[in-house]
Amino acid sequence: MSIPSVEEVMKGETTVFLATLDGDQPRVRPVTAIENNGELFILTGSEDAKFHQIQQNSKVEVVTLVPYAETSGYIRFSARAKIVEDPKIRERIAKATSFFSNYFKSPSDPKYGLLHLLPEKIEYLKPGEMYPESIAKFDFAK
Repeated sequence: MSIPSVEEVMKGETTVFLATLDGDQPRVRPVTAIENNGELFILTGSEDAKFHQIQQNSKVEVVTLVPYAETSGYIRFSARAKIVEDPKIRERIAKATSFFSNYFKSPSDPKYGLLHLLPEKIEYLKPGEMYPESIAKFDFAK
């Protein structure tokens, strides 16, 4: 078993920690990132604090742990979070997400907030390594 690539870790649904800014106070919480067609999304309530924080400042950071054998690493990226209004994208992601119906009635539910993460800087601290490496971009085509 080899150390997983960034794409292997981020494929499908992955628990990540999302950091936003509430004024000048950072706020971090676990959320599920959904990889779909090589793009990353987060479903959230349109009335949630993180949604309102992103409306004020679209800069976010995301980190996920990469456990491997008896050690771990992490993937961290800085991104812009774009609020998705396009009904076709909202429907596509709703259909691709295992837990959508637990929280929302339909892709047009006004309580359904969808964020598209646009990574700007990606780093990967591979398990067992001491320093992270910069990654140019996600490459889900592999």
